[in-house]
Amino acid sequence: MVITNVFLFLGGLGGTEVLLILLAILLLFGAKRIPELAKGLGRGIREFKDATKEIKNDIETSVKDDNSTTK
Repeated sequence: MVITNVFLFLGGLGGTEVLLILLAILLLFGAKRIPELAKGLGRGIREFKDATKEIKNDIETSVKDDNSTTK
């Protein structure tokens, strides 16, 4: 069940379709560029998570400040 939830964004893609997509990516970018692309994607995701975490902390801090000033 967990695996189906993880790959839910793929919709109704089967194994053959996923294999064809991976093959197309390999042909387009080449074997040497795929690790670089994955590394860049990982950095981007990490920066996005850090930014959302920072925004969440700012919002929580402002809510706490508002609650402490109203009491």
